[in-house]
Order: sequence, then structure tokens, then C-alpha cells
Amino acid sequence: MAAMDLFGRRWALRILWELRAGPLGARTLMARCEGLSSSVLYQRLRELTTNGIIAPSADGYELTRLGAALSHALEPLNEWAITWAQAQEQNDQNSAEG
Repeated sequence: MAAMDLFGRRWALRILWELRAGPLGARTLMARCEGLSSSVLYQRLRELTTNGIIAPSADGYELTRLGAALSHALEPLNEWAITWAQAQEQNDQNSAEG
């Protein structure tokens, strides 16, 4: 359950998602995560670093081997989220028409 506690914290999964393609600096992460405060960003970065999911790099932060494995596990969740969003949009359209 410790993993669920860590990844259930606001912005944790989003930060991991943004790092999936390569290292990013804190400013870039903040720009990609609209609404994320700097204090929460740095708190999540510390937590994810402490738990071996990300590591500081010359370019900011990057996924560790463990973090990359988690990133691959998020792909099916992303695919499901796209399908769900499309279904919600279709339901909204049907409600507006009917």
C-alpha cells in the first residue's frame, strides 16, 4: 500500500508521465502541469527521488530504471483514460441532443 499512497498523491503520476520521454527541469515540469505550485512540485520530486523512482540529472530530473518500468505500466491506464473521455463526450452529446 505504500506505493498506492505515494502515487495517489496529487501530481505524482503526472510528474512521472511528463518524465517518460526524458529528463526535464523543474520549470518545464511546472509549465507542463498547469496549476502545480512550486512547493508541491519540489515536495513530490523529493518523495519520488527518495523512493528511487526518479533521480536528479544534468538536465533536471529523470526516471530511474524502476521509474521507467512504472511509466510503461501507465500506458494502458492512459489508453483507458482516452476511451473513457471519449465515452463521456459522447454521453454529453447525446444528453444535449435528447
